[in-house]
Amino acid sequence: MKIYTEIIGNMLQSPEWGEKLKDVEIENIYLDQWTAQKSRFLAKNEKGEEYPIALKRHSQVIDGDIIYYSPEEKKAIVLRIELSPVLVIDMSALQTKDAETMIRISVELGHAIGNQHWPAVVKGTKVYVPLTVDKKVMLSVMETHHIEGITYEFQKGMEIIPYLAPHEIRRLFGGAGQESHSHEDGHNAVHEHTHPHHH
Repeated sequence: MKIYTEIIGNMLQSPEWGEKLKDVEIENIYLDQWTAQKSRFLAKNEKGEEYPIALKRHSQVIDGDIIYYSPEEKKAIVLRIELSPVLVIDMSALQTKDAETMIRISVELGHAIGNQHWPAVVKGTKVYVPLTVDKKVMLSVMETHHIEGITYEFQKGMEIIPYLAPHEIRRLFGGAGQESHSHEDGHNAVHEHTHPHHH
């Protein structure tokens, strides 16, 4: 079985690859965010055929990476990443408020998110919450709590990745795929993060 050990180009970021791939059959292999963090994994195409991938350590796959190209066979294999959107809550407007207001609103927001058992990553004045339920549900929760002084919108997962550290990426995008294996561990981990004082 052939092992793919390098990314030879990217069809989305390089116009010349875009050109080269025009006349070949492209086989897309879809990865979830969790898998894309790894440098070694077994990818499967839609037919269930397996492609072992072993890249250099610390290399991370990005959407559109090409792992195989043969002009003779007129064939290319491209890795595609499906990233779910992320709710980005912007609290920067609170910086002008007094400390009590900041604390109150932060706690209200934390309470709203914690109540839903949503994972969250706080980075600077923004809070990132992965899409765990339907978008409409998430927005209606935010509207119901009506927390003053904050704004929120969904952003594409791909656009947020550059701002995050690997463990934050795992927290935002590793959830669904990861948790099904060991629901208990995943569940407790989330609890400890949100309710350390809950006895």
